[in-house]
Amino acid sequence: MTIAHNLGFPPLGAHRELKRATEGYWSGKVPQAALLQTGAELRAAHWRLQRDAGVDLIPSNDFSYYDRVLDACAMVGAVPTRYGWSGGSFDLDTYFAMARGVQSGGRDVTAMEMTKWFDTNYHYIVPEFEPGQTFRLASTKVVDEFTEAKALGFHTKPVLIGPVTFLLLGKTRAGRVDRLDLVDALLPVYADVLGRLDAAGATWVQIDEPCLALDRTPAERAAYVRAYRFLADRAHGLKLLVTTYFAGLDDNLATARELPVAGLHVDLVRAGGGQLDQLLKAWPKGRVLSLGVIDGRNIWRADLATALGQLERARERIGADDLWVAPSCSLLHVPVDLDLEHRLDAQLKSWLAFATQKLVEVATLARAIRDGRAAVAAELEANARLIAGRRSSRRIHEPAVKQRAAGVSEKDMRRASPHATRRKRQLRLPLFPTTTIGSFPQTAEVRAARKQLHDGKLTPQEYDAFIADQIARTLKLQEELGLDVLVHGEFERNDMVEYFGEQLQGFAFTEHGWVQSYGTRYVKPPLIYGDVSRPKPMTVRWSTYAQSRTSKPVKGMLTGPVTILQWSFVRDDQPRAETAKQLALAIRDEVKDLEAAGIRVIQIDEPALREGLPLRRAEWPAYLDWAVNAFRLATGSVSDATQIHTHMCYSEFNDVIRVIEKMDADVISIENARSGSELLEALKEYKYPNEIGPGVYDIHSPRVPSAAEIGAALKRMQGVLNDRQIWVNPDCGLKTRGWEETLQALRNMVQAARQLRPVPTGG
Repeated sequence: MTIAHNLGFPPLGAHRELKRATEGYWSGKVPQAALLQTGAELRAAHWRLQRDAGVDLIPSNDFSYYDRVLDACAMVGAVPTRYGWSGGSFDLDTYFAMARGVQSGGRDVTAMEMTKWFDTNYHYIVPEFEPGQTFRLASTKVVDEFTEAKALGFHTKPVLIGPVTFLLLGKTRAGRVDRLDLVDALLPVYADVLGRLDAAGATWVQIDEPCLALDRTPAERAAYVRAYRFLADRAHGLKLLVTTYFAGLDDNLATARELPVAGLHVDLVRAGGGQLDQLLKAWPKGRVLSLGVIDGRNIWRADLATALGQLERARERIGADDLWVAPSCSLLHVPVDLDLEHRLDAQLKSWLAFATQKLVEVATLARAIRDGRAAVAAELEANARLIAGRRSSRRIHEPAVKQRAAGVSEKDMRRASPHATRRKRQLRLPLFPTTTIGSFPQTAEVRAARKQLHDGKLTPQEYDAFIADQIARTLKLQEELGLDVLVHGEFERNDMVEYFGEQLQGFAFTEHGWVQSYGTRYVKPPLIYGDVSRPKPMTVRWSTYAQSRTSKPVKGMLTGPVTILQWSFVRDDQPRAETAKQLALAIRDEVKDLEAAGIRVIQIDEPALREGLPLRRAEWPAYLDWAVNAFRLATGSVSDATQIHTHMCYSEFNDVIRVIEKMDADVISIENARSGSELLEALKEYKYPNEIGPGVYDIHSPRVPSAAEIGAALKRMQGVLNDRQIWVNPDCGLKTRGWEETLQALRNMVQAARQLRPVPTGG
């Protein structure tokens, strides 16, 4: 019988209960028992919600206190030696030390690397493997949560990160370790877990192998086959469902078919109908095919008629008994519940579906396959009416915006002179100039003032006075620290994308549309529903105010077009490249206004450029062409004397370092510290010509690096870069840090930079 199932549900809670409990635990205000109780309450609530939405098979172990890949590290005992883990039962404090680092009680340990989960804005903790790496079952979380659900009356489908994907996502820090050589050591732990789940009464186990949808070598494909033959022989009475998502299987389809498992899930949203035809040609009888037909990564209501057409084709070929219906991927990437939104206008809200509503869509489609279209005729008719209304809505299309975008030429995307010429006309700064990435701590006081303005308890004038005071004090602190290029601190900004979206046409916003970015960091992505334009200046006021308060240069701070695109829920009725061009033109207008107002350093952050790369390399050139052109379009109008900066963080930039040069920014600051200076290895091979600030310390950890530690990082940079190229800055913005640790870290950073500068000679 066709069933509706889900691959994963957001763990944060409708009101971010998990964030408050976890951060309370970190601060010592919430005991561990209370944190664990919050987790149990959220899991129970989410299981009930999914059952009530009509889901037949509900996942468990999709809940995490920080990150599911980190959970997998805990499960198999992949704990780097620096954390001092004794090898006993895995404890929560070691877990959080791996995620965040620790600097207390005589311990000073850095966090594990964090990077983007495929082409999403979610960050995962990167597994670390060492020479002689061994694995053992260290956490029974997956079994515990299955039995917890069973006791509440929910027979769930436990979810695991697949063994091959786990290894392929990992890295080695010391020595040479072939990750595939670790498969044989890892598989017995997975077999042990499966045995325990079987004993606990589980029927199906979902094993996520998204790496199978990427470009894979013959050796990697062989590792998949070897791994699942091993697990199939030891699965006891369990049925294994291998899940792939974010791309089509393409040349890995034969490998996927060969795996001796009971079912396979594929993402039809990202891969399209061509993959379905290939699958159906030779699908074996008695094996489940799960089709992800509801978009798990965007918030638009599904076109149920189109999705149902795909499912009916599959039913005709393989029968209803072997057909399952699901979202394309875990619903981790969308907000929890549209019903919490009370300020969205009715028409726009009718176009949307969050996690809870997407489950209803999945259940509706499964019912249509089981009982026929007549059983859901009312739902299909209402959906068709809403889909047609959105397509024809006049609020989506703005002819003037489309006409301007159509008129963009190659000349619009070029600076007047090459970097070497521009540099002579720009700022005169000492060697190793120091700066920060843009934001300073968003304290409880800053957040409270923003809420008071929202609630009408502060007048706009009072709020502006508060922001002006925050900026003035932060500029003074930066001057006292001795930073060379200052920032205004971004206290008026709730989020680096939301802030700009609020001032652009074609955007809408939610009250409770929170999505996890990493750990307890959640964002509320804007909704881009129509053509984008900038009605008036967005940042000029506070940038010019800041510059008026100091004689040192202050950076104008903007978010780039590709990052706004990537970190928003984007309209799906036109190519992403076209929306990026519209965004670039809006940012171009802001850049011109900042320059006209006397701002001589303008930073346009593009941390999402690498994240946006398609997962298949064959599709990279087309994406990089329009993504780089969007940045160049945003910056191409300025004079040689205006210095353009950009910033990127937490992605595998080694893949695209040569492309970054084509962006033609004068200075790029880029994450480097948390990834263990991998960027410098790339720069040994490729001589980047412009100026660059590889981050000297990790801002997503509360630990404070010493001046000696930062100095050592700078000396490593000197090994691959010319002294005149090097800027000194943290990995990323300081929004999430406290003031005490921020000031101490920056003091050490400035000290380290000054120690490398030539000593002036007397006259």
